Amino acid sequence: MEERDLKLMAAQFRKPKGELGIQVGEFMNQGNGRINYDALQILKAGNEDRILEIGMGNGYFVSEILEKNSKVKYTGCEISDEMVEEALKINEKYIKTKQADFVKGNIRALPFAKEAFDKIITINTIYFWDDEMTALNELKRVLKPNGQLIISLRPKHYLVNYPFTKYNFNLFSKDDVLTLLEKSQFKISQVFENIEPPYDLQGEIVELENIIIVASKN
Repeated sequence: MEERDLKLMAAQFRKPKGELGIQVGEFMNQGNGRINYDALQILKAGNEDRILEIGMGNGYFVSEILEKNSKVKYTGCEISDEMVEEALKINEKYIKTKQADFVKGNIRALPFAKEAFDKIITINTIYFWDDEMTALNELKRVLKPNGQLIISLRPKHYLVNYPFTKYNFNLFSKDDVLTLLEKSQFKISQVFENIEPPYDLQGEIVELENIIIVASKN
């Protein structure tokens, strides 16, 4: 691919936009299936949990949270207008029952009250935070005392092999993320490093890895 195309791909992963962005959102559902499954198994949404997801994309995986417990309340926050609109369509039944809502917002200044959520989850978004400490401080602000933060990502040693990640991606190792969390005074609870089963992505067999870090607000 030419540099122009790689830059366009990177920009769409960061903030899906237009018709192409909608297609990218659907493509990410395919590539991110296992990392979402792994992270949501750890989330373990309980009765009356208020859950915030940062960067839910088109909301395809929200049903994995809400189908299991009708008392859970879910909020998805996205920087992309297109992804918010798609999430509203895909999750219409949960919106009608007031189990879910979706809002546009930036992690640097989240549009939520202090200590509004029991659990926060974010999957494959940390690469796009312009200021990691500001983002983590905002997550801490809207998280209840002893609330849980789950950050899931592809490790640096894996993503560095993709040519588009040199354009506006910040890549992290496990230790990089642990250091950021400790600096922002989160308490590390658990760390999972998962090798995902190979799968067929448009005719190419792909092997992926993911890291899931669980932390709590002191």
